[in-house]
Amino acid sequence: MARLADEGDDPYLWLEDLDRGDAAEWVRDRNAETVAALTGSDTFAVRQAEIRQVLDAEDRIPWPGWRGDGFFYTFWKDAAHPRGVWRRTTLDQYRRREPEWDVLIDVDALAEAEGENWVWQHVTVLRPTHERCLVSLSRGGGDAAVVREFDLRRRVFVEDGFTLPEAKSYVCWIDVDHIYVATDFGPGSMTSSGYARIVKRWRRGTPLAEAEIVHEGQVDDVAVWAGRDLTPGYERDFVGRRLDFYRGQDYLLTTAGEKIRIPVPEDAYWQPRREWLLIRPRSPWEVAGVTFPAGALLATRFDVFLAGERELTVLFRPDARTALNSCLWTRHHLLLTTLVDVRSRLEVLTPDATGWRREPLAGVGEFDDSRIVATDPDHSDAYLLAAEGFLQPATLRLGHVGGPVETLKREPEFFDTDGRTVRQFFVTSDDGTRVPYFVVGDPGAPAGPTLLTGYGGYELSQTPYYSGLVGRGWLARGGTYVVANIRGGGEYGPDWHRAAMRENRPRAYEDFAAVAADLVRRGITTPGQLGVEGGSNGGLLAGVMLTRYPQRFGAVVARVPVLDMRRYHRLLAGASWIAEFGDPDREEDWAYLREYSPYHNVRAGAAHPPVLLITSTRDDRVHPGHARKMAARLRAHGHEVAYYENVEGGHGTAANNEQRAFLWALVCEFLWRRLAGPAALPRQAAPVEADEPTATGRGAAS
Repeated sequence: MARLADEGDDPYLWLEDLDRGDAAEWVRDRNAETVAALTGSDTFAVRQAEIRQVLDAEDRIPWPGWRGDGFFYTFWKDAAHPRGVWRRTTLDQYRRREPEWDVLIDVDALAEAEGENWVWQHVTVLRPTHERCLVSLSRGGGDAAVVREFDLRRRVFVEDGFTLPEAKSYVCWIDVDHIYVATDFGPGSMTSSGYARIVKRWRRGTPLAEAEIVHEGQVDDVAVWAGRDLTPGYERDFVGRRLDFYRGQDYLLTTAGEKIRIPVPEDAYWQPRREWLLIRPRSPWEVAGVTFPAGALLATRFDVFLAGERELTVLFRPDARTALNSCLWTRHHLLLTTLVDVRSRLEVLTPDATGWRREPLAGVGEFDDSRIVATDPDHSDAYLLAAEGFLQPATLRLGHVGGPVETLKREPEFFDTDGRTVRQFFVTSDDGTRVPYFVVGDPGAPAGPTLLTGYGGYELSQTPYYSGLVGRGWLARGGTYVVANIRGGGEYGPDWHRAAMRENRPRAYEDFAAVAADLVRRGITTPGQLGVEGGSNGGLLAGVMLTRYPQRFGAVVARVPVLDMRRYHRLLAGASWIAEFGDPDREEDWAYLREYSPYHNVRAGAAHPPVLLITSTRDDRVHPGHARKMAARLRAHGHEVAYYENVEGGHGTAANNEQRAFLWALVCEFLWRRLAGPAALPRQAAPVEADEPTATGRGAAS
């Protein structure tokens, strides 16, 4: 098949139209075929029920958040509350096996009362009074949401309060009568990425149209923002533009309306906290003759830095094996989480008259993968610490810097771990780079069904985690689970990410393919028993394995995938990813994008392995057209493809636990049939579909 020269040659553009009747009919037909092929067995029903038990388990940890008022807040879903409840309790109650919860918002009751398909998104609470909050509710689980003001004392939505219609909005409290709002204000107010280009200061009781503009960006920016630091005694306002996914221009906004540039590199992360300013450059930064490496963490005094002084203290310096993963303040200390060959280390840094003292954080086990869940930086040096591993259920601990640590909750064991281990291996990629990966399973088992997953993008690290879904759905049946820490992620800092950006993206795919080959060399699996699964950018990774490395896999699953690299920047939020992938409208960028774009590398005579594509009609981040068009093209060329599109769920594909259980059971059933036995999914393509249909109609692929 000749590669497509441009989007005008695309015969499946009609499937991008979410309002088109024949496109909806095509989706219903594909869903029906997949459900009929995969869900009729007793094993599917059992697996789905077991997964649902994990999701609805009453004894799982109710992961809390702190908001500075002494309560433990959590959003909770179970069989009785499929849409969920936002609730809170005290520390004394949280310590109990069955705490008494104060339910603030019952989303199921709200949806029924209002006749809306509400899905909880997030909430912003007014500090320090904690009397009001701004609640974001999505219809069906998309990123676009309705924003409504809620009174936490009276437990009602505020009549004539701050309210925004459905949009991709950003809101932030200034005080009880003012908020910053960036939303769709009408024509010309949004960026090409689909986010707000204008941010305003909105006063209570006035029309939104009369709100004062405080900052504007350009159409080609990703977004704008404004925020207030509400730390008592250090109240400050900031505004900024996100030039692309990694670069920004940010300002201190004075009470007189003056904007003072935060003088850090455009690609640097910065965080003010009381008198301090933390800076993490993403590329080497030379200051006063000293070059600080990408991924370092620097500290300085906020006021003196803005006044022009450049005395910077290095709090963390990366090396070839170590990267900064996160940093969080308590009232008097800074908690650092670093990764050493993808294994976490936590320490406490304390500023004093002589500099910064450094010591290990109490409560962290030597072999745990640990993370800080929450701190209360306005009031105390307390922290919530979670520790877990692939075979180790999570434990939640409460600690105080310099004080005791107590265990609050333990996650139940959702599957039998006897005979299973976690091993870490390293493989050499095509260009000589050393790439780590984890293998979870029975080390003494013969080569067998193995599920390989990864992400490799946006500087996001894939660290060890306990998953009852993976355990029940895959490991308990005798499968092996593998997580690859390929380039493009953040496991070794910004350089690890940059090594697979733009024209270097194939390095991530070479890393992943190298892991696949190494699993076979070690006798863990065979090509016919090796499956790949990934979502979003990981769905792109899965699509590349399907088309560029088909001989190494027996089956592929791609969830909410990015697959059409010719048009991704024209669909929904896609323009915001140009910094990661490149601009298809530039000839030099399209030259390398077309080499791996899965949609443009389907071949009629190629031995592409069977594939399951999953997406959501309500995904307003990655357009479902990516998966739709890929399925249509694969079908037209006679390849084995299953397709399922959930009508809600957004980018997460599921709006409730019932849907999540069904979709994960679908994934496991598809993979197990292809990798563990001779039964194959019936091919869905008809003989007449061997040729491409015309671009003007549905053609034979309908």
